[in-house]
Amino acid sequence: MAAYLVVDIQITNPAQFEEYKKLAPAAIAKYGGRYVIRGGAYEAVEGNWKPERLTIVEFDSVEKAKAFYNSPEYAVAIKARAGAANFKALVVQGV
Repeated sequence: MAAYLVVDIQITNPAQFEEYKKLAPAAIAKYGGRYVIRGGAYEAVEGNWKPERLTIVEFDSVEKAKAFYNSPEYAVAIKARAGAANFKALVVQGV
């Protein structure tokens, strides 16, 4: 069953964040992930949620999503983004 990594990102250092953006896609692809949303314009239709940058990545399963997130490949990307952004992330099982 599909699973989704949902990330609400507040970028604090755009130049440094560019390095993270170069590293993350290869790690995501290695674990079978596919970007569904990667930034982009949005319109809040209810409530006051205002993410600066919203990203959603689809994986084949919760296990694959967690394997990606805890992988050595993604650890390199996490290190590169340290100080460049604040992340709020969760893995959600699809239907």
